[in-house]
Amino acid sequence: MLFSELIRIRQSVRAYKDKLVEPEKLKMVLEALRLAQSACNAQPWKVIVVDDKEIKDKVANQTFNTTLFFNKFSLTAPVIIVLLIDKTKAISQVSGWLKRREFRLIDIGIAAGNLCLQAAELGLGTCIMGWFNEKQIKKILNIPKTDRIGLLITLGYPADGYETRKKIRKEYDEIIQFNRNES
Repeated sequence: MLFSELIRIRQSVRAYKDKLVEPEKLKMVLEALRLAQSACNAQPWKVIVVDDKEIKDKVANQTFNTTLFFNKFSLTAPVIIVLLIDKTKAISQVSGWLKRREFRLIDIGIAAGNLCLQAAELGLGTCIMGWFNEKQIKKILNIPKTDRIGLLITLGYPADGYETRKKIRKEYDEIIQFNRNES
């Protein structure tokens, strides 16, 4: 598949088939994450793959509540990837502090993007979630209090009838400028 096709078909999937993800496909998406570039090659991530249904459902239940239930779809995903923000190399920490940039957040975004694009190429769907009860998920997964969860990513086969939607994006000329800011 051409990259230009891949970026057009990748979308956030919010309904999944009751079908397990094959181990070889899971390994491929995790390898795509592992190979992501990062500032100073710090690779500031660790991953917990949650594919045991009982544990996965406990984690999924921490992504919504009775008031905010937009992530309830996570219960249908056979896998939830928990992306932890790891400590970085000293040079990356100093650079980030000097430039007032949180390079680790940029880096996990790149890694998550790699995972999602690889999944799309394999016919799998993903959805990146930033809304979750971190404290409870840490308890469920035995994550130390000092560690930070950056993102959760659902992974699985899109439900039947879940078709690629037309992407609604700003027009090229609204966001692209050359050589200086014109707004």
